[in-house]
Amino acid sequence: MSEIETHPLQPFLPKNGKLLMLGSFPPPKTRWKMDFYYPNFQNDMWKIFGLCFFQDKNHFLNVDSKTFKEQLIRDFLNEKGIGIFDTAYQVIRLKGNASDKFLQIYQPSDIAMLLAQMPNCRSIMTTGDKATDTLMLSMLENTEKPKIGHFVHTNFEGRDLTLYRMPSSSRAYPLALEKKAEAYAQLFKDVGLITRI
Repeated sequence: MSEIETHPLQPFLPKNGKLLMLGSFPPPKTRWKMDFYYPNFQNDMWKIFGLCFFQDKNHFLNVDSKTFKEQLIRDFLNEKGIGIFDTAYQVIRLKGNASDKFLQIYQPSDIAMLLAQMPNCRSIMTTGDKATDTLMLSMLENTEKPKIGHFVHTNFEGRDLTLYRMPSSSRAYPLALEKKAEAYAQLFKDVGLITRI
């Protein structure tokens, strides 16, 4: 039996949060460049954020040392009201790597508990297929799974929600960084975090 791994990070949930961003599960610690979400320097997430909000893919990166500006990221998310966690609370890595394909969900995250700490949140985005599939386990049976780059409306625990499914920020996902950023920018505009694309 492979080892059950419990999520190593606390949920990041600004009280003013309007958007909850859910991935699948962090990579193994050997890949981390900071103690925060999307810590693998090979992952495009913080480049996507840099492009969407600052037209600079390196805004949140220390390029020379191949690390992240963690405090800048945290401050930015707090200011914008973007919460982050993952759809899986406990997993089993079937191959010991970061690939979602070999991630077995042992216990999904408690979505109701996360949303309870963000009373103004009406939008959830998933950052990849595994995250979307895992989130759908918590949603009502009649909730349709959104297509990549699209959204669906649903009601969860008495709260009207819009669920966005975004392209994966993993380098393994075959889409150019700029194209990923375009999809995310549209979401940020829809949610009211940026005024124009």
